[in-house]
Amino acid sequence: MSRPLTFQMMDTHAGGDVSRIVLGGITPLPGATVREQMHYLRDDADGLRQLLLFEPYGIPEMSVDLIVPATDPEAAAGYIIMEVMGYPIYSGSNTICTATAVLEAGIVPKREGVQRFKLEAPAGLVSIEARVENGVVEAITCEGLPSYIDTHRASIHVPEVGDVTYSVAYSGGFYALVEAAELGFDLSRDEERALADCAHKIVEAIQAERGFSHYTLGDVGPLPFLHFMGPVERVGDDFYRSRSATYVHPGVICRSTTGTGTSARLALMHHEGRIRPGDRLETVSLRETGFIGTFTGTHREGEHQVVENTITGKGYVLGHTQVVVNGDDPLVACAGLTHILEDNRSDR
Repeated sequence: MSRPLTFQMMDTHAGGDVSRIVLGGITPLPGATVREQMHYLRDDADGLRQLLLFEPYGIPEMSVDLIVPATDPEAAAGYIIMEVMGYPIYSGSNTICTATAVLEAGIVPKREGVQRFKLEAPAGLVSIEARVENGVVEAITCEGLPSYIDTHRASIHVPEVGDVTYSVAYSGGFYALVEAAELGFDLSRDEERALADCAHKIVEAIQAERGFSHYTLGDVGPLPFLHFMGPVERVGDDFYRSRSATYVHPGVICRSTTGTGTSARLALMHHEGRIRPGDRLETVSLRETGFIGTFTGTHREGEHQVVENTITGKGYVLGHTQVVVNGDDPLVACAGLTHILEDNRSDR
């Protein structure tokens, strides 16, 4: 490139997890659905994810959401989620941030009070409810994916950790669920590095021992997530609270408890007979931020009792950025990227 190319981005966060929303400057991607466009980005244009999640532009703890035109006429916009582990088909925190961004960017006109619209994730249509007060998006409630328990209280020997009891839920990705206290953790912020090290060993051991298959999606790759569970406290007739921490392989403890982690907790609590439809669970992170998951119902999918749920949180806008991509910079790897950047150079 003789001169830099640029694209537009809005940085946001929900619960402390930063989602970098790419709003413009990317060419239309091939694919009849947002899921197919995600596959193209993953297989032929992974440079965008790598650019924004690694130095000098970012860090692996962030996520990226690319806004694309919806292919379903019911949706206001589509979005593709990118994380250090790859391309999840759904994420609660990324959905909260994306819904906030499309309102703040005017893609969906912002109105006072409660408004509803739909977005198209790689997983399909997602219903959104936004609460706007005095022009501020105060809360986003989004559908969590139908979630279920694949494995309940299995045991595995993990080198340097010992015997670990875990359950596995699917809630947009497969999650290993472990009791933090059984592993010696209180879920305080100063344990973050130790939590990541412990989770890395457990996930590596589970991946080496077995794989998991979704009842309709089939093989969705190695288990990428682990969720540390604190004790569940009942704080109201239909309201529970629990400290929590979500790990993303390899090496990342999320700043938030994550929406999919919260959905996985609801699935486990239902499986163990501890909640009823209408009950809510607030998961509280190492940074004292929280998401509220609401258990809305169940249905059968073959042998699985599937939990329907919603996730509520707040997204915050951190900044508006024009990203400059300079191919002459030795720290910038442009392979897998330049062919999807719009040619916005002044010398074209």
